[in-house]
Amino acid sequence: MPAPSADPATEAAHALAVDLRMLASQLRRRLRQEASVADWTESQRSTLLRLERQEAATVTELATAEGVRSQSMGATVASLIEAGYVKGAPDPADGRRTLLSLTPQARKTIRQVRAAREDWLQRTISARYSPTEQKQLTSAVRLLQRLLD
Repeated sequence: MPAPSADPATEAAHALAVDLRMLASQLRRRLRQEASVADWTESQRSTLLRLERQEAATVTELATAEGVRSQSMGATVASLIEAGYVKGAPDPADGRRTLLSLTPQARKTIRQVRAAREDWLQRTISARYSPTEQKQLTSAVRLLQRLLD
């Protein structure tokens, strides 16, 4: 954490950064609670979402992308295969390699998880914010999106 500054604008930006980080963590935790359809670990969730984006990958490719050892990713993938969320097939370009992909069950569960989270958000926004506040929230979301641009 940077040393306190006498500059009020810097101090205000730092306080906002702390508040925003804490709020993002709390929102993420709350959204995870709403998705009781799937009881995935963080590494399982991350692996499934990566496979959703990539369509197919090897254990080694997944491990590299996630920054973990191949053995660790192998254990994660094995648990997902056992649960019916991931399947393997020979790589058409190199039959010695196995390409992993999502099963229809995984795709359905991912959709259900997202729908549960979005439903909770929609209901909560409607219940707790006036129409004027909802417009302000829309503007705030656009500003927050610029953090990631």
